[in-house]
Formats: sequence, C-alpha cells, structure tokens
Amino acid sequence: MEEITGYVENIIFRNADNGYTVLDFVADEELVTCVGLFPTVGEGENLLIRGDYTDHPTYGRQFKVVSYDAVAPADEVSMERYLGSGAIRGIGPKLAARIIKKFGADTFKIIEEEPERLAEVKGISLNKAMEVSDQIVGAKDIRNAMLFLDKYGLHGNTAIKIYNRFGNDIYTVIQSNPYRIADEISGIGFKTADEIASQVGIKVDSEFRIQGGIQYILGQGAGYGHTYLPIDTLVQMSVDLLKVEADAVEAQVMNLAMDKRLIIKKDEEGEKQVYSRAFYRMEESIAGMLRELDVTYKVDKQDLEKVIRRIEKDEEIELDELQKSAVISSAERGFFILTGGPGTGKTTTITTMIHLFEEEGYNIFLGAPTGRAAKRMSEATGYEARTIHRMLEVTGKLSDEDDAASFAKFERNEDNPLECDVIIIDEMSMVDVSLMYSLLKAISAGTRLILVGDVNQLPSVGPGNVLKDILASEHFCSVTLEKIFRQAQESDIVMNAHKIHQGQHVALDNKSKDFFFLKRDYADTIINVMLTLVKEKMPKYVDAGISDIQVLTPTRKGLIGVERLNTILQRFLNPESPQKKEWKTETRLLREGDKVMQIKNNYQLEWEVAGNYNITIEKGLGVFNGDVGIIKDINDWAKTVTVEFEEGRRVVYPFASLDELELAYAITIHKSQGSEYPAVVMPIMEGPKMLMNRNILYTAITRAKKCVTMVGDADVFYSMVDNTSQAKRYSGLKDRINEAFRV
Repeated sequence: MEEITGYVENIIFRNADNGYTVLDFVADEELVTCVGLFPTVGEGENLLIRGDYTDHPTYGRQFKVVSYDAVAPADEVSMERYLGSGAIRGIGPKLAARIIKKFGADTFKIIEEEPERLAEVKGISLNKAMEVSDQIVGAKDIRNAMLFLDKYGLHGNTAIKIYNRFGNDIYTVIQSNPYRIADEISGIGFKTADEIASQVGIKVDSEFRIQGGIQYILGQGAGYGHTYLPIDTLVQMSVDLLKVEADAVEAQVMNLAMDKRLIIKKDEEGEKQVYSRAFYRMEESIAGMLRELDVTYKVDKQDLEKVIRRIEKDEEIELDELQKSAVISSAERGFFILTGGPGTGKTTTITTMIHLFEEEGYNIFLGAPTGRAAKRMSEATGYEARTIHRMLEVTGKLSDEDDAASFAKFERNEDNPLECDVIIIDEMSMVDVSLMYSLLKAISAGTRLILVGDVNQLPSVGPGNVLKDILASEHFCSVTLEKIFRQAQESDIVMNAHKIHQGQHVALDNKSKDFFFLKRDYADTIINVMLTLVKEKMPKYVDAGISDIQVLTPTRKGLIGVERLNTILQRFLNPESPQKKEWKTETRLLREGDKVMQIKNNYQLEWEVAGNYNITIEKGLGVFNGDVGIIKDINDWAKTVTVEFEEGRRVVYPFASLDELELAYAITIHKSQGSEYPAVVMPIMEGPKMLMNRNILYTAITRAKKCVTMVGDADVFYSMVDNTSQAKRYSGLKDRINEAFRV
C-alpha cells in the first residue's frame, strides 16, 4: 500500500448519500485522480492518503484510496490555498491572502485557539471570525468522529447520519448506550448496536440492551404487518433474542410504557397489546377521524334514483340493486365502503358515483396505492387517478414520529388539506396504517370519502389490516357486491377465482381459453415449462411483451422461490451481452435491460420524466415498495444505475443504494397486490403451509387479465384451495374504532 501527501485540487464527483468521491489530488506537483470515500473533504485540504494505483479500462490510471488523514497545511502557501478554495464559507482568495499576511505560519493555531483575533483582519467581523473557526474545527471534529466510528464498522453515509444526529456526543453514546443509534436513526439495526455494545463492555442484562431488544422485536413485527404484539409473544421473542429472564423483559416493557415510548392496551378479550407509540397514535387517530367523517346527508332518494336511471341510459349500463344501493349510500354518507370480488361491477359502480357527483358540481379526486392500480383505475373509469402519495404531495423529508421507523411526510395534511368534495380510493386492501393515517389527516370536514376494495385479497405489505378492520368494526355503512356480471362470466379467471374463494375444487382440464394448469412433477421441469411460456407462448397469446408476462410464486426461498427463479429467468430472458453493462457483487448481478422492483419505500429518491430531446418535463419525489421498472443504464464512472419506472419516471440510483432493488422477473404473490398483468405464470409445488393457502391462490389468479397458467402439482393446488389458514396479523384498528364509538 502506498502513501502520498498533497492537497485536493478539484472535486469532480461526490455521491452525497455515501461519500463516494472522485477528485483531483496534487502530490509533488503531479496531478493524481483519486477515488474513494471522502464524505467531508473539501477543495484545498491537505491530506495524507493511503491506497494503490489501478488502471481503469475507461478512465485510465487512478489512485484507489483505502484511508486518509487530514494534515495541517505545511506552509503558508498551502494555508492560503485551503482558506481561499471555497471550502470555508465567507472566505475567498483575497481575504485568505490578507489572513495569511497578518498571521503567517501561526494562522491555523490562532483560528483554533484564539479565533477572535481574526477580527483584526480588515473585512472580518467578530461574528464572522467565530463562524470561520467553527467551520474549521467542525471539519476536524467530523473527521475524528468518522475515524472513531470506523473502528466499530460504521462507515460512509451511516457514519455521517450518526454524527449529524449526535455530533461530538457520539463518543459518550457509543461508550454508554450504543442502542440509541438503533433507536434514533433509521437504517441502523439492533444487532449492529448489540455488536458495538459487546465491544465496549456493556452487560448482557443491561436495561439499555433489553429496551433496545424489545423495540427491535416490535420493529421486526411491523415488517411482518403487525402494528402491535401481544405481551406474551413480545416477552418470549425478546427472551429468545436477548438470552435473559422473562421477568427482566417484563420490567423493561413497563419502564418503556412509563416513559411513553410504548403503549399498552387491552383488546376485547382482555389480552394486553404492546404498541410502539407511533403505530398506536396512528390507529387511534384513524378511528377518531373516520368517526368525524361519518356524517349523514339529507338526500331525496326519488330524485337520486331518477338521476341514476338517466346515467344508466346515457352510459348504456344496467346496475343491479346492490350497485344502486351503493351509489345512493355514497351520496347519503360522508364515509362509505364498497367491496366485492372480480367481475362484480365495482368499476361500473364507481363510474356511476362519479357521474352523480359531477352533476352536483363536486370536485372529485380518484386515488390508488400504486402507480399500476392508479393507471388501471384511470383506464377503467375514464377519469384521472393518481397514487395516494402523489395526491398527498409527498416530500423528500421524513416526519418526526416518535418511533425509530421513518414515515413519509406530505405537503397535504391537516394544515393544508386536499381541496375537493369527494375522494374515491381503489385497491384499499393494499393501504397500510401509516398511509391511511396520512390520507385522513389531509381530508377536511365535509369531504366525502369512499373506499373500494376486495376484502378477500391479501392484506397490505406494510403494517396494519385497514380495510378488514374497518369492516369488522361494523360501525360504518358498506355494500358488498355479489352478482357476477355476464361479461365476467365468460372469463374462467373470474369464475374460478370465486369458486376457489368459496372452497370449490375447479376443473383442471385445460378446456378454458384463459385458465390453464400444466401438470409437472419436478422443479426443474416446471421451470423449463415456465421459461417456454414466458419467452415464447404467452407474449403471442395475449399480445404483450415478454416483460409484461409476470411470474408469481408464493415463496422467496426454495426450488421455486423468487430468488432462484430470478437468477434463472435473468439468464434466459436477458442474457449476458457485450452491449449490456453490468453491476456485480459476490451475491448479486444487475444488467442493463433487467426487470427490477423497488423493495422499500424511499420518499427521498428523485424521479423525472423526459420529453423530446431529453428535456425534463416533470419531476417528483418518492419511489415505493412494489414499483417495477427496467434498468436503462449502468454508469461505472458515476457509479449509478438508471431505472425507468411506469409513466416514464426515471430514477438514478447510486451503487450504494442498490440494496433497494431486486430482480422482478418473478415476484412474490404478496408483492403483486394491486397490479394486473396481461398474463400470469405460477409454479405450484409443496411449500410452507402458511403460504400455500386459499387466500394466496385467489390473489394470484385475480392478478391476471387475459390468461393465468399454473405449472406443477395438481394435488398441491387443491390442498391450497382447502387450506384456509393464514399467518396471524396483529392489528388493533377494530378495537380503536370500537373505543372511539364508546366515547
């Protein structure tokens, strides 16, 4: 490893997220291009850097930096160059020259120890002198903190976030209670803090460790969709994780509750529910806001029925009695829920509601949880629909919730509500508790809210069971559509989905035009058949591109899990080519042309839509869990990957953020919620009982618009139809609604 000393001439590129920097470095009057992590280094700074020279195939000779130290400028020329480089706000080249002329070789000693003396230089006030000193000392402080955190495996953007939160208190935090970094900074887990704690000698039964473990378990529960955990479950999981006595865990649960960091409630059976404060406040607020919206309006039903008949005639439709009842209820109530399975006329009912409200001169907003769902709603109704995030005008900032998890911040809220009279939200089964909370905060009194969904779909990926809990409370007006209309009856996808929901064994005789089952016994045989279907058969059959054919599977792991399928599908659907650039690690490979999915909500990612001549015509923030796109460019120099999502939204990911993307040739059925594909291909083999159930099968089949083809074991298919067990999801919104109505 080589060492070179010199100064930073020019910052060519810096990734603000992780500190990766390309810079020009002058050492012994030679210009050297350096690459590495320099999160805080500015132009003009003197450094001692360590690393090795490498030859990049495109950019030539570079010095790859492994570590560096800031060194004091060795002479007056170096001092003047640094001060005048622009690194110090308010000091330009002329002022730098005057400072050096005044103090000479003692300049930096004076700045650090007697900063008020800078005011002796013409053009520098006392306030400015102190600001200059703070900047120079601050830069030194952050570099020292970076070196300190590096010893504990905390690097780059993670270390910067920690320093920004704690400043020079970081030394005390790490030594006394490192669990605070997991508690107060998103993206840093309990296990990281626990490893640091063991290094600094914190005891296994420390109250800080137990409290951190409890909150970690609750956070893990949110990842599985829970808004709370029963106290017995929480205690046992904490004991298993921490290897401490149950009494010690119970004592710290109570201490956290006394500090109001956790909330403990009882359900209707008297069992204790343990919430993080944020999720409890959300459920409690949702219940209260729904009750406030649930007002009754006086309407003339005879006049309404006349208007409905006229709309039926104009639109050449015929509503059944339940549909008419739903339309009337939407006019009578401030809050209304419409549910029903595929082919039961939800879209026709929504469209009729829209026409009715238009006749009243109402301003109507349509929304859905995902871009795909919003696009489907627009196409089906003929009216513009937006994602809920775009409707609420998501910003790149994060809300300051008390919980360690970060939730989105929106421009539209209780202080700046949505300006409309009616809001209709489709695909409500996908809406989690935090998004519902944000939506309701932005709805002012007097605005009608109509929720539409299929309660038999899988629950949201995020925490909560919003639609099901609202309906289960039985406090609000709702209509469930039941009749399957003639056009839908022509689809075996629709008819078989309803039969499966009712537990009936459907025929797998392949006499259908849109519902097929190809019986195969072994995983590799199943995959070979699926490859033929996706690459050759289905695109022609449904008149769609290969990327529009979606493979859905119940599991992530195993012979037919997402991880294995994506590796195989990538190899055959987007093979290696000299024309396609790649990003590769020991465990992952992304290639230009790959179909990828965003796997977490990122409210700070910027996207833009380009028009003719690549001119940006629209910009925005936020890419969300489940968004699917195609990799358009991999730039080794800039260390970025460009992905184009639906509606032409292009997002540039730094290499350091690629853990937010995964291949999407195959996705889990859970991730497919709210989406509709021209054709779905699904492998069927033995798997975990909790995933091989009726609800999963129903959701998968109803994602297909023109054709669904299953490949595998028919006995497993029928066992899924018979299996009604589902993973328990702990959500307390029903209890909170019942409490709100008892007040």
